[in-house]
Formats: sequence, structure tokens, C-alpha cells
Amino acid sequence: MTRFFQHIGERTLYFFGEVGAVSRLFFRIVGFFGSIPRSRRLVVAQMEHIGVNSLPLVLIIATFTGAVAAWQAAYQLKGIAPLSFLGAATSRAIVTELGPVLTGIVIAGRVGASIAAELGTMKVTEQIDALETMAISPVRFLAMPRFVASVVMLPLLVIFANVIAVAGAFVVSNFFLDVSQAIFFESVWRYFEISDMIAGLAKTTFFGAATSLLGCHIGLNTSGGAEGVGLATIRSFVLSACSILVLDYLLWVFLF
Repeated sequence: MTRFFQHIGERTLYFFGEVGAVSRLFFRIVGFFGSIPRSRRLVVAQMEHIGVNSLPLVLIIATFTGAVAAWQAAYQLKGIAPLSFLGAATSRAIVTELGPVLTGIVIAGRVGASIAAELGTMKVTEQIDALETMAISPVRFLAMPRFVASVVMLPLLVIFANVIAVAGAFVVSNFFLDVSQAIFFESVWRYFEISDMIAGLAKTTFFGAATSLLGCHIGLNTSGGAEGVGLATIRSFVLSACSILVLDYLLWVFLF
């Protein structure tokens, strides 16, 4: 029993230590925001990697997300409400929840894990030590551009995902559920609220920040050679995905 409580205490101390380390990295990144103009090429390169290169995957997932949302909404509305509400039901679910969360998890898998693997490899091969030897801050040179690019590009990706997902929902509604174009989009516009869009996009900024911050923290603290890099990659995705779901709940409470 004593060993059990000792283990609980050690894990608790470890958790709060990790929270403190991530918070410290965040404030160090914020402290380098003034150097963004000087590091603009690094930021733009990361924006291309995080945003542009992720667009095909995000659009594919968004298409089928919208299609599945339409089928599920039609099933839920059956016997309760007419299918004329299908456009409103799917669009609001996509804009407020499905688009931001699924896009965030996709980015956590593609980008968060990539950041951890890249920085972890640099750490175990002593490239980060070389940067520090040349008086170049790894936080400014490596972490800050990735953080800024993730926060900026994730809302833009979600905008594209929302549009494509609603289009996918319309295709299913129109061709398989006999809901006309006029009825579908009239329902969308009747019940659409700009606050839903703003709240959904606001959540994605937190998702992007959490994904990049955890990826940078885990990558910069990687050890153990190739095996350590692999474990860091897995850990980054797991923690990023969990943080997105936790933040989604907390932000839902405060924003809606």
C-alpha cells in the first residue's frame, strides 16, 4: 500500500513538473514574438509545412465527415423532425464541433508528431547543442516559428474544412436523401449564426497552440537515441489529441 501511494505521489509530482516545463516554454516563446519579423522566413516555411501541405488530407477527411454527418443527422431526425432541417443540423455540428476537433486531431497526428520527431532527432544528434554553442536560441529558431505557424494556419485549415464538409453533407442530402438544394441551403442560412463560426475558429487557435507547444516540449527534451525519438513521436500525438478533447470541453463551457 505504501508503494502504491508513493507511485501516485511520484506521478503527481511528475505531472505538475511537466505542466511547469510546458508553461515555461510557452512564456519563452511569447518572449521571442518580437523577433518574428527577423524570423519571417522560418515562420513562412513552417506555415507552408503545417498549413499548405496538410490541406489535401484535411479536405479528404472533411468531405467524408460532412457525408457521415448528413447520414447521421437524417437518422436522428427520422420520425422527429422533417429533413428540411438537415442543412441546419449538419452545418452547425460541423462548424462548432466536427470541423475544429477533427481537423485539430489530424494536425496533431501529422504536424504535432512531426515536430516532436524533427526536434527529437536534432536533440539526440546534438544539433540543438550546436545551436546553443553558436549563441542561437533553440526556442527562437525552432519552437517559436512552429508555434506561430500552427496558431495562424489551423483556423485557416478549419475554414476550408468547414466549407468542404458542408458541401459533402449537401451532396449526400441531395443525391441520396432527396433534399433539394434550395431547402438544404435555406435551412443553413436560416439557422446560421456568426457566433458559431467565431467560437469554432477560436477553439482552433487553442488547439494549434497546444499541439505545437507539446510537440516542441517533447522534442526538445527527447533522449535515448532512435528509440527515444519514436517514443517522443507517439507521446506527442497522444498528449496533443487528449489536450484537444479536454480543451474542446472546457472551451465549449465558456464559449457556448
